[in-house]
Amino acid sequence: MAEYTTTIGLEIHAELKTNSKMFCGCKNDADEKRPNVNICPICMGHPGTLPVVNREAVRKVLQVGVAVGGVLADFTEFDRKNYFYPDIPKDYQISQYKYPLVSGGSLAGVALTRVHLEEDTARSSHEGGVDSLVDFNRAGVPLMELVTEPVMHSAEEAMAFGRELQILLQYLGVSEANMEKGEMRVEVNISVSKTDTFGTKVEVKNINSFRAAGRAIEYEYKRQTELLEKGEKIAQETRGFDENKGITFSQRSKEDSHDYRYFPDPDIPKFLLSEIPEFAVGEIKKTLPETPAQKRVRYTKDYCLKNGDIETFVNNPALAVFFEGATQGLNKDEVQVLANYITSDLAGLIKNATVSEDAVLTTVGVQHMTTLIHMISQNTVSSRGAKDVLKVMSEQGGDPQQIATDKGLVQKNDPEEIKKVIQAIVVEHADRVLEYKNGKDSLLQFFVGQGMKAMKGAGNPEMIQEILLDLLKN
Repeated sequence: MAEYTTTIGLEIHAELKTNSKMFCGCKNDADEKRPNVNICPICMGHPGTLPVVNREAVRKVLQVGVAVGGVLADFTEFDRKNYFYPDIPKDYQISQYKYPLVSGGSLAGVALTRVHLEEDTARSSHEGGVDSLVDFNRAGVPLMELVTEPVMHSAEEAMAFGRELQILLQYLGVSEANMEKGEMRVEVNISVSKTDTFGTKVEVKNINSFRAAGRAIEYEYKRQTELLEKGEKIAQETRGFDENKGITFSQRSKEDSHDYRYFPDPDIPKFLLSEIPEFAVGEIKKTLPETPAQKRVRYTKDYCLKNGDIETFVNNPALAVFFEGATQGLNKDEVQVLANYITSDLAGLIKNATVSEDAVLTTVGVQHMTTLIHMISQNTVSSRGAKDVLKVMSEQGGDPQQIATDKGLVQKNDPEEIKKVIQAIVVEHADRVLEYKNGKDSLLQFFVGQGMKAMKGAGNPEMIQEILLDLLKN
């Protein structure tokens, strides 16, 4: 089979976190389960109603634009995108076409085309394949659409971009971006060709997880290359993705922009953003929190952490806040130990807990975590003992020094006491001693483990190893 180039662009929609909908005062509530309660004549498209632009939704899109280094529009307007479907109550969608709020920018090394603002559609459900029901609660919810340039070439790259955008939106507080709730949806544009030129673009719509997006890309690559190998042409079309079967399926021929008959919405005034002081770039920058990219740089510079630990903290802000609080008074080496215990042991305890992450972190306590790390670095407790202490702290809280004392986990550093324990182990495992002396060096860790077990985790492992090496020489 010939070598093929895959070219991928993404269109990602995210519902914005505002109190009300995009053009009316109805509540924006993704958790509402009752159908058709957050609706009014405006979002239902009744004749004679007038839309009013949600200022907060505009500001949130501009925040995204500044965060990705895009160019904020001076002049902008809203357009009518005309198409007919039961989930579009007006028979058109208010969107942006020629003059988006944001142009250009980049994220995770991927160039962006635009970021614009529109309204979401209603939600359709199909009962038993006979009746279709429409819930208009979502109709009119402010929806950000971000379009990338077609510069990605693998499913992995596309999935990584999607995750980075999701966490950026969450950091900025502009969207919950919960894909399970439909608050973030992915559309993949993919073409396959034998050369560096673009092939025929196929769009796969409304994918509700990054894993599904990756699977859809991989399936499309396989489908399109097989067609090209047969000498057949790729149809420009819109396809859906069946997650259960792992395949895409044809939905309709792909529309071009002229098919939507865009024109400026006559009911919504045009905007000169430069005339609105709060939308100036400098003012928007003042509202931005630290972004994931900025946090990575700071954690590398200030804490010298491993990349894996940094990513854990970037992806879990609550753990990051706990980590930063617990670093107070720790030296550089202790900070890395702290990171290790939080990202592995504490994260594991949180995962298996019957209460929330916040509850576990509160129970452990920042200051007590700092104390535990000091105890480790001062050899007051062993690594094994510290894990046991932390488990108690996560379940019932308390001073780690007192817990270690009560549980007999305070590390024993008396050489003579340790030597007696090790001598007994050497005598008990005379056959293993012979194997070690015959060259099986890996048995040293067996003896160390036996020593720690005999001392119930309270022995100093470095001292145990040192005494073992001395005894095993004879």
